[in-house]
Amino acid sequence: VSALSLPHITEKAGLLQGQNQYVFKVVPGATKYGVRDSVEAQYGVQVEKVRMISVSSKSIRVGRNMGERPGYKKAVVTLKEGHTIEASA
Repeated sequence: VSALSLPHITEKAGLLQGQNQYVFKVVPGATKYGVRDSVEAQYGVQVEKVRMISVSSKSIRVGRNMGERPGYKKAVVTLKEGHTIEASA
């Protein structure tokens, strides 16, 4: 089972690509080792480091109703020198 869900595309994630770092949304139970293995298998690159970030849920209001925007987990993957992930069109 792949630990990767989606590439996380934001302005900050775009800036990190210049430093050979890529951001992915991952499943809640994902581990650093699972993310590393998934990235290496899916993209054919070598991973140097993986950092995990748990983004907590946030309260939102719609009219007078309160709700919650769900939290998620993301991984910042640093690739070894000379390896890149090409963006697909």
